[in-house]
Amino acid sequence: MRPTAKFSISFGLVTIPVAAYNATDTSASVSFVRIHTADGGRVRNQPVCSLEGVEITQDEIGRGYKPGDGDTVVPLSDDDLDALPLPTAKTLTILAFVAGGDIDPLQMGKGYYLGIDSPAAAKPYVLLREAMERHQRVGLGKIALHGRETLAMIRPMEGALVMQVLLWPHQIRSMDGVLPERQAEVARNEVSAAEALMDSFGELSEDDLHDHYRESLEEIVAAKLAHREPEFPAGEEQPAGEVMDLMAALQDSVRAAKRSRGEDEEAGSRSGRTAKKSAAKKSTASKSTAKSTTTKAAAKKTAAKKQPAAKKTAGRGGRRAG
Repeated sequence: MRPTAKFSISFGLVTIPVAAYNATDTSASVSFVRIHTADGGRVRNQPVCSLEGVEITQDEIGRGYKPGDGDTVVPLSDDDLDALPLPTAKTLTILAFVAGGDIDPLQMGKGYYLGIDSPAAAKPYVLLREAMERHQRVGLGKIALHGRETLAMIRPMEGALVMQVLLWPHQIRSMDGVLPERQAEVARNEVSAAEALMDSFGELSEDDLHDHYRESLEEIVAAKLAHREPEFPAGEEQPAGEVMDLMAALQDSVRAAKRSRGEDEEAGSRSGRTAKKSAAKKSTASKSTAKSTTTKAAAKKTAAKKQPAAKKTAGRGGRRAG
């Protein structure tokens, strides 16, 4: 990997020469080329001078700056830019250390891995990294990259230092016209149901981090080259349409999430076992009740048989007494 820039990190009176490497690879993303639909020919952007109307080469292209809304453009050479009194042109000066959560994610831009640019930079590099790890802080500073000064955040990551380019605060647009004019009200049980749905989500799987769009696009291209129909795996159809009952939708989502992990079947199995045990207990209780009832009936019958005999004996006793 080749570095895209070299500069020094200024940490108080400590200077750390570093080299910046691109942390992301945008070439791996899906990209298209423009074609002429009539014959499939490539459509290219040709640099043309607006005054002469002729095509020019890359060697003839320079920089210019528009100071206002007019048509005036001031040419700027490399020497002009090198003469700028910018301490950030070769040095990233750390201005403050803050908690990482204090950085608005909307400001985060491109990321770079920072490596040491000389053997002497190894110890201060490790010192800064470990100090930020123990202090749980990230460094904020300014650096000029590719002809522009930008905010930057430095943070430790897996034994290395990483630099994240940050947008300036004025580059973040306001939310005027984004928020609804009338705020919707949600009930406490709806919030609890939403939290239950959040808890039902599992961890990200390897398949979740796979670029299925690129894979599907490559299948379409391969099918076109082979003059066949593209073959796609059958996927689960996602429900569409407006949600009318928010609470029911949340509860159904929780059940669907559990079913996808097999938790519903396990719960059903446990429920089935519980139902069987309950039925067995009821059956035993029913048999016990029936037995008790039969015993009582038999006892009554025996008592009924004994009662006339007792009367008869009493009668005989009476006659003897007389």
